[in-house]
Amino acid sequence: MDGRANGGDVHDLRVASICSLTPLEELDAEPFLVDTRAQQAMCDRWAAEHGHTVVRQLQCYGLDPAHPALWADVEAGAVDLFVVPGERVLARAVTSVADFTAVCAARGVRWESAARPEPAYAAADKAGVHRRLSMPTAGYDGC
Repeated sequence: MDGRANGGDVHDLRVASICSLTPLEELDAEPFLVDTRAQQAMCDRWAAEHGHTVVRQLQCYGLDPAHPALWADVEAGAVDLFVVPGERVLARAVTSVADFTAVCAARGVRWESAARPEPAYAAADKAGVHRRLSMPTAGYDGC
């Protein structure tokens, strides 16, 4: 079992999205893993299509799956489910997908992958991501 829901959607769940905060230096090789806006948009679309609401956006890189930052909103009763854009993103966001899955199972919290194809990035797209992330005065808003 991979920790994800198996069958039947439950509507109106509160979702925490997990995105990868991959360093800008990896933009040429891994543009989607660097582009947190595209990752978040994928999670938002998935949640909306399933009748859920994203209430928390988590951006992390190599975080321990048991780290309190991942679980604070779950423990407070504010989050019912995690969604990630895809397992590649989750593999960057936490130190171990298997351990994250195990912690989710132990805590009774499911996780889902939006599992959509990653967007293609032309040179202009990469330049836009670079500009947004490297020059806060050019419009970077933390997402």
